[in-house]
Amino acid sequence: MHWQLGLVRSLLGANEYAAARVVLLCWIGAVAIPACYVTWRYFLPQTYENVVLRCIGIGLCLIGLFARRFSKRELDIFLLVALSYLIPFFFTFMFLMNHASAVWTQTLLVGLVVLFHFDMALAGVAYAVGTALACVGVLIAGEGAVLLSKPVLQQLPIHWFTIAELSVAKVGRNVLAQEKLAGLGAGLATVAHELRTPLTSVDANARGLNRLLQHDQVNSDSAHEALTRIQFEVRHMNHMIDLFLLSASAVNRNLQPNEAVSMAATVDSVIKRYPFAGQLQQNSVVVEVRGNFMFAGQSELAVVILLNLLRNALKAVQRAGKGRVRIIIDGARRTPRLLFIDTGCGIAPRHLPLIFQRFYSYPAHNGTGIGLALCKEIVEAWQARIRCVSRETAYAIFVLEFPLNAPARTPGTPGIPGTPGLH
Repeated sequence: MHWQLGLVRSLLGANEYAAARVVLLCWIGAVAIPACYVTWRYFLPQTYENVVLRCIGIGLCLIGLFARRFSKRELDIFLLVALSYLIPFFFTFMFLMNHASAVWTQTLLVGLVVLFHFDMALAGVAYAVGTALACVGVLIAGEGAVLLSKPVLQQLPIHWFTIAELSVAKVGRNVLAQEKLAGLGAGLATVAHELRTPLTSVDANARGLNRLLQHDQVNSDSAHEALTRIQFEVRHMNHMIDLFLLSASAVNRNLQPNEAVSMAATVDSVIKRYPFAGQLQQNSVVVEVRGNFMFAGQSELAVVILLNLLRNALKAVQRAGKGRVRIIIDGARRTPRLLFIDTGCGIAPRHLPLIFQRFYSYPAHNGTGIGLALCKEIVEAWQARIRCVSRETAYAIFVLEFPLNAPARTPGTPGIPGTPGLH
């Protein structure tokens, strides 16, 4: 419902949305005020009634029906006057003049709930002004003694507690909304950052080709190189979009294992899908199969995990300007595991305990900070474990260990290159 209200606000504009809200409430008031008078005067008579005050309330509601024609300043003034009169003044005055009857006790409480669904500052001022004027009106009417009566005093803690609870709930909703907006902003910033560079490259290569064609200086090698670069950047953008979509769908889906997944097949799929910057970068990634194994999981989510780990490893190598990436499928151990090893920039000790926390990004402004957190959440849903061992400027090793009761292991899968190494 909150996102729907947000959409309405964005479509109508803040002032028009507020005016529409006022018009709706004034329609309700214009009907309810006379209806309640008839009810409390003739069918369920109360001790005290006041036709003049009700007529003033009806008049304010009729004026409010034209709120869409008000300027912002006029709307703000009308809201302060109307809310101060209709809820805290009128309801409190009738509550006191009826000596805290059950009907007006509940009516006033409901009125306060409605009042504090408006802006907190506006509601606070309206409550203070309206309540004070109601107390003055009671004194003028000669009923001042009721102000200190037990039934009235008993209601004050309830009213203040209700106001406090509504205030806290509203602040909580605002904070949550801000967090959602911040998360959305961070996600959009990441998408923009990830796609801006390849789009710039595509544009530059396209302009270069255009210049060559205009001057009839088409060089087959240059044209081929530019077209190859464009194809790579398009593949890279498609990959990033796929990764974002996979990660987004994984956040809300059931993570529980529902199939037996081959680790070697998953690694092979990821290597084939990843948009390497060129043959040199692809050659920097080496896969070693010491023994394939099957595990209980979901193949699509396993791809999400490995794509995130491979992307992070290649970024670490790129930042360091050195190193390579090794992926070791170690199903020959008692506890089957997958190792992602990069000899890039490593991770500083102070950052290492934080890398799996949601929204934590290292280095800062290097993504949304949900990739590794999502990986950890998925892996733990499969009763597996992920951890990282690292030394700054030297290496980072991500270790995924799978439970002993996973499906039976299978021998190494052909077609994936291997190298001797880490034991």
